[in-house]
Amino acid sequence: MRLRTFLLVGALGVTLAGCSLSSGGDSGGGQGERKVVLVTHDSFAMGDDVLKKFTDDTGITIDVRRVGDAGALTNQLVLTKGSPIGDVAYGVDTTFASRALDEDVFAEYAPDAPLPAGPADHAIDDTNRLTAVDIGDVCLNIDPAALAAKGVPEPTGYADLAKPEYKDLLVVEDPATSSPGLAYLLGTIAQLGDGWQDHWRALKANGVQVVSGWEEAYTQEFSGSSGKGPRPIVVSYASSPSAELDEAGNPRTKAVLGTCFRQVEYAGVLKGAAHADDAEKVMDFLLSDEFQSQVPEQMYVYPARAGVTLPEAWQKAAPLPTAAAELPSEQIQQNRERWIGEWRAIVRG
Repeated sequence: MRLRTFLLVGALGVTLAGCSLSSGGDSGGGQGERKVVLVTHDSFAMGDDVLKKFTDDTGITIDVRRVGDAGALTNQLVLTKGSPIGDVAYGVDTTFASRALDEDVFAEYAPDAPLPAGPADHAIDDTNRLTAVDIGDVCLNIDPAALAAKGVPEPTGYADLAKPEYKDLLVVEDPATSSPGLAYLLGTIAQLGDGWQDHWRALKANGVQVVSGWEEAYTQEFSGSSGKGPRPIVVSYASSPSAELDEAGNPRTKAVLGTCFRQVEYAGVLKGAAHADDAEKVMDFLLSDEFQSQVPEQMYVYPARAGVTLPEAWQKAAPLPTAAAELPSEQIQQNRERWIGEWRAIVRG
């Protein structure tokens, strides 16, 4: 899971994951209550004051239902598309967006049409069924002090990791079980093309460690985190260094920007939503300055809307990468399982 998973704060009016996922209808509310069910991933968070202001302004309460990671969320939406489990879904990402669109899960709606800069740049197609809300670039993160202590230079790209001096220094997440692990695999495919398999063979020979998820990789194995693990290179997020500042406010870790893959998270009104009109107002809210300005501090990802000021620590330690690799969502959908199978045969075989 992401760095943000264990930094989340509670949100006013949020229904926790243990609640029923029955439907978007009113459940236990008073007469005339307006409620929109927002189905999302486990890492969703937003400040009490921001959600309360939306309720005060509109009369609509946002009822958050968390259903796992992006893959689990997409699966739930597909399996229940005939009787949707909510009104709005937030968190279907680049790696699963085409599947959700192919399965006709979302209705057409464009917040603030025409879309503002940022979300418009990340539109998957022209149907306005999914709208970009945030960006979470996945990159190598390094612990410069630990590398210096070993007399090893900081890597600048994928090729460095296969060199003998980097033996047993890298930990990655399994792309079959981890969203950042999959994004990192896709980054190697996007940048290395047909050479991606040879690259992973070289990494295996050079002692790459593979773990099931982000939390184990970052908090237990990575030397630059609070866990003080043994490995100074990890797959994480471009934003992660903003949470690893020293007492003077300087970052203790770095993202290797030449290894970033752009992972965009989308939201949309679910087709057949019980409260479609109010769901559209929630979509407008997700693109508003009020919500977008809180995205970095609340969820440790970048706002999709252009021109939103990043927190001071982010400006210093985690500026948004300008040249992250990308792959078309349809290409990912068509090849995801095959690529994961080939990766496992190489690295796990």
